[in-house]
Amino acid sequence: MPEASYYRWYDKEALDQQYNNRVRFPHYKAEFEKWRARSAATRSKLHCHLDVAYGNEPSEQLDVFPAASPNAPIYAFLHGGYWHSLDKSDYSFVAEGMLPHGVLTVVPNFALAPRYGMDEIVRQNRALIAWLFQHAREYGGDPQRIYAGGHSAGGHLVTMLLATDWPRLFGGLPKNAVKGGCAISAIFELEPIRLCYLNNTLGMSKEVADRNSPLLQHYPAAAPLMIVLGEGESEEYYRQSYAMASLWGRLGYPLEVRLEPARDHFNVVDDLIDPKSDLVRAQLRHLT
Repeated sequence: MPEASYYRWYDKEALDQQYNNRVRFPHYKAEFEKWRARSAATRSKLHCHLDVAYGNEPSEQLDVFPAASPNAPIYAFLHGGYWHSLDKSDYSFVAEGMLPHGVLTVVPNFALAPRYGMDEIVRQNRALIAWLFQHAREYGGDPQRIYAGGHSAGGHLVTMLLATDWPRLFGGLPKNAVKGGCAISAIFELEPIRLCYLNNTLGMSKEVADRNSPLLQHYPAAAPLMIVLGEGESEEYYRQSYAMASLWGRLGYPLEVRLEPARDHFNVVDDLIDPKSDLVRAQLRHLT
């Protein structure tokens, strides 16, 4: 069997099983339907600005849910979908957890595979933060208080934001342009993704996977990181999450690891709609 068919002690089939969340948690379709219904209700009842362009690509659009008071902290939530599926409109519901606490909420779209590669996906999310820094005040947000949260692939992108050299890429931005992050059921190492079934869609080389793996990055600012893991996740998700926690601990940066009981890869985000939930309140410690 080719060497690329193995990762750690997994053969190709076993590695695929570790990352195939739709097979592992077959209720995912019901979760997607629930998110979409909740999100449609959120957009219908909350004041929002939809499909605001933050770049020139059609995928570079975001939805803004302004807070009631000006100069509000900003929560940018990056959607999941293994970098190739789902949409900002599936996650509008997260605004309901944050807005009662006076937090402006932004839910962006970004490029998806296979049309776009991982480098471009990461670039667009960095461009999103630069745009927010420049335009947040137009929507009542404080650009000095940008916090990022994300689910699954979105959690990976949150961590890549924390690894960004903002002054070098975007003149005028501080090195701590993103003040903290919450990575929920996230991916922190792309090499096993490259070696499993997902790369049939993502098309990553080893160089691209390494360049975009949070576990292989440098982190210029001591931002707080919250790592959230559903109790029912696969062994590889546990390994990746605790490897990232170990890295953050070695850096001496603020860290919180949360294991959510009776939650899996999909329903771990359900509590984000509830402003009184422990998961929302834990993030607020970094936001306000």
